[in-house]
Amino acid sequence: MKYKILIVDDETANLRMLERLFRTDYDVITAETGIDGLELLSRHDVALIISDQRMPGMSGIEFLKKAAEMRQQTVRIILTGYTDVGDLVEAINSGVVYKYITKPWVNADLGQNVRRAIEHYHVTKNRHLLKQENERLVERLERTVRGTVSALRNVITPRQPEHADHARRTAEFAVRIGEQLDLGPRELENLIHAAYLHDIPHLRLPFEINFKKQVLTSDQFRLLKSSYEAGLRTIAAIPDLEDVVNTIRYQHEHFDGSGFF
Repeated sequence: MKYKILIVDDETANLRMLERLFRTDYDVITAETGIDGLELLSRHDVALIISDQRMPGMSGIEFLKKAAEMRQQTVRIILTGYTDVGDLVEAINSGVVYKYITKPWVNADLGQNVRRAIEHYHVTKNRHLLKQENERLVERLERTVRGTVSALRNVITPRQPEHADHARRTAEFAVRIGEQLDLGPRELENLIHAAYLHDIPHLRLPFEINFKKQVLTSDQFRLLKSSYEAGLRTIAAIPDLEDVVNTIRYQHEHFDGSGFF
């Protein structure tokens, strides 16, 4: 695969010289003005730009700033005279220019800098692609979790007609408390999931329990805890719901931490 290089210089002799220097190893396209360079950049996926600094109408730095907005991953090298070096400090510090090379250049040195720039482009692009893929996978996982939680809410037969309203109210109260505690978006979302799923472990019980009025026998209490843990494992089987499971697990703990119920 040949990487594509865009060379911009208003001096035709320089363009032809640089084109001959790099055309064996790279796919070279050229432009004599910054405007023409931007037009080419809009149509080509360019790995590297080599631009002269002093050009009529649009300087090299002005051109590269616009080029950076169009294609952030493209590496940018500027050719400049010694008297222009001071103007490049801001461009280099801001990342607009990867490297500047003073004129007249030495072909061997310029070739080595181009190779390093292409390596930098390759690494940067791969890192960017990896970041995009990770973001896509995270987004897909979050959609899967939301979809699974929604499906569980819809398919579970409530023990009481007011089950859905109870879950909704619990979620609203949980979010209000979470906001007062300055929890982040991910933590608030986990609270919502936990609120809507917190009754699932109870659905495995072979008997009805009124938690406000009923006093359990020791056998019922033992069965309650084992069934409750089994219900939690059902939720834990859903990827990325570990924090939700931990929230649900301790919903019946005494406030002082002294135990279950």
